[in-house]
Amino acid sequence: KALDEGLDRPPKLSSQSVRYWSDFSRVFYHPRSVCQINDYELGSTIVPFEKWDSGEELFNKLDKDDDLLDRDIRPWAEECDQLQAIQIFASADDAWGGFASRYVESLRDEYGKTPLWFWGLEEQEGQGQRAKQLIRTVNIAQSLQATSRLASMYIPIAIPSYLPPYVALDRSSQWQSSGLMSMAVESVTLPSRQKKGSGRRGLLGDLEVALNSNGNQKIAELQCSVIDPSTQRSDTRTEVPQAANDDRIAGGKTQQLIYEDEIEQARRRLDMSFSTGGSSQTALSLRQWEKSNHVFGKVELIRGVPRIVDDLNDEDEASSRKRRRLASLPSVERYHNPLAYPLLDSFPEVLVGAGWSRKEAAVYGSLSTTSQMSKRTKGLGNMVSRMVDVVEREALCNGLGEIAEAYEDGWDSGSDDDSD
Repeated sequence: KALDEGLDRPPKLSSQSVRYWSDFSRVFYHPRSVCQINDYELGSTIVPFEKWDSGEELFNKLDKDDDLLDRDIRPWAEECDQLQAIQIFASADDAWGGFASRYVESLRDEYGKTPLWFWGLEEQEGQGQRAKQLIRTVNIAQSLQATSRLASMYIPIAIPSYLPPYVALDRSSQWQSSGLMSMAVESVTLPSRQKKGSGRRGLLGDLEVALNSNGNQKIAELQCSVIDPSTQRSDTRTEVPQAANDDRIAGGKTQQLIYEDEIEQARRRLDMSFSTGGSSQTALSLRQWEKSNHVFGKVELIRGVPRIVDDLNDEDEASSRKRRRLASLPSVERYHNPLAYPLLDSFPEVLVGAGWSRKEAAVYGSLSTTSQMSKRTKGLGNMVSRMVDVVEREALCNGLGEIAEAYEDGWDSGSDDDSD
């Protein structure tokens, strides 16, 4: 826009001036990267693109006219020397959820062994008219049930309803919301882009192994904290006694203390949860959550701060994983990168406080598979069972029930919840 108007320097972006993603995107796209769809108009109130079935119908129509994988994926896949994984970002609570589900199904048929990571974007809770909220809830349930079955990992993303004091967000601005999400997503996937020789590298397939250690827990929770720049160190990790890295841990009180410390670290919550609805957490509710929640697998990344503990060598890491399996501890993989998250001039000013740098931010991000997903899926099933017709109800609710059971196998929550 600034170039069209002949300006030497574009004006500072604001929520009022940003209307479309192209107003702040700094990516140079290949001409084949953007595909226009003429069947629906963006934001149309006459023919809204809202219902999950509409997305499936659109995919079937376009795929029949022009093989979508041949057009969109194959040219780029053939240029890869070693295809690490395929990531799909799509709305899960509107018709794009149905479109993406059929797309993932085609990708799975074509690339059977390639990791497929699906990031399901959801609107904030309580946004919009009640009728539209009900439609979004059904769409989320259908996306969760259909897409998580085919994807290697499924990560739901929504702006938390509770935000820490250092985040000032205009919730009506998709520019600001997407900026906050990008900070979390870009950080937790940073190990997969790490160059050899610049630190420990973790491919998306490696992260998947840590998160889905039992083979049937594919839905992960995304969390993130921004580290206080005045200290420039993370207080989210405590050192484990040296004995914790030894297979021959002595019994008694020492072993129990190490076990409890490892469990406490795995359960630790970060400031923002993007995958659980983000309900407001008081100190009491946080303690209750930590006591009742069980962690199966977790991937953590700290970036932009000096490393406190030296990297373990490969032998120590293998020994640590073995010890965790034998002790029935959560599978935890930790990564560190000195590179901070860059705050470009197109990034919204959502971090407030005198100490925050305008150029970069130190971030602690995590992905985890926990028993919390069982509770969320059961609640979702109970809600949609009253919203869908009889034909869809049985398959949808049975699918959600199977997902919930996957986060209970081998672990008894001891909960008195009526749905248990």
